[in-house]
Amino acid sequence: MPALFLSSAGQKMVNKEQARRCFRRENADDETRVRAGSPRKQMWRGLIRNRPNFTDFMNQKIDRAAWLKGGHAECNIPAQRQAYPQRLVLLGAPGVGKGTQAELLSARLGACHLSTGDIFRAAKTLTECDRTPTMTSALDFMRRGDLVPDKTVLDLLIERSKCLRCGGGFLLDGFPRTVAQAEALQKCLKENDIQLGAVLSYDMPLERIVSRLSGRRTCPACKAVYHVETRPPKVKGVCDSCGTALHQREDDRPESVRVRMEVYEKSTAPLADFYARHQLLVSVSAEGTPEEIFSRTMEALGRRQSEHAASKP
Repeated sequence: MPALFLSSAGQKMVNKEQARRCFRRENADDETRVRAGSPRKQMWRGLIRNRPNFTDFMNQKIDRAAWLKGGHAECNIPAQRQAYPQRLVLLGAPGVGKGTQAELLSARLGACHLSTGDIFRAAKTLTECDRTPTMTSALDFMRRGDLVPDKTVLDLLIERSKCLRCGGGFLLDGFPRTVAQAEALQKCLKENDIQLGAVLSYDMPLERIVSRLSGRRTCPACKAVYHVETRPPKVKGVCDSCGTALHQREDDRPESVRVRMEVYEKSTAPLADFYARHQLLVSVSAEGTPEEIFSRTMEALGRRQSEHAASKP
């Protein structure tokens, strides 16, 4: 089994050979566009400039201290200012590979991956003195098993508004989840004189999502994650690393996945309609390998920016 790279949040990413092919193909395509002097020349030049190479991508440790800690925290390594910063929202049901695409896009575009889920996970590791009052409030809701209210999530975002103004751009993941949150985000961005570039919606048929999530197996000891079809252990049902018997989490069972997807669809369908009305929604098929989805994403962004440029007088 080839080595798999992990995201900063511990999510499975592509293996080394897949990522290398992905970066080579995308970079070669971009250089061809620029040399050919196509109508998208200026747009692609903005995306190509200062892009990381494959080695940099795999070795870099993206610093998001200001996002994870909030308050007066500053990033130790500020994001590099981009000539054409990309400011995007990412939508997608659990299991479509949105986290992997966020990492690839972050490395390619130089934009920070801003995940609200990462804020909640980071809050659990901080001392009470290091947490902002809003983070403490969010944790209190989570400990009681309650959903974190829209206002609390929005307050977390507002106290990190400098991350939205970052010259490197951003990939907002996990927020908004409802139309009310989307409207609040639009207001926040307007107050900070920031324009959202696009909303990427990663789509996959329900049955494929159920198959992908229900096939996951987890090691209760070392927390390693496997999949019965795409990443099986060497010995069926046994962890490669520590030899512990693997188990299927309750929320990975098919019936649980279907319930989660029903809830997701009910909340996200109006959100997709909201962004479609604002002409920001860009649908991307999440079928295929990570490199195929990534290539599809870059092509969709390229088309959108070309159309936007052509519509200007």
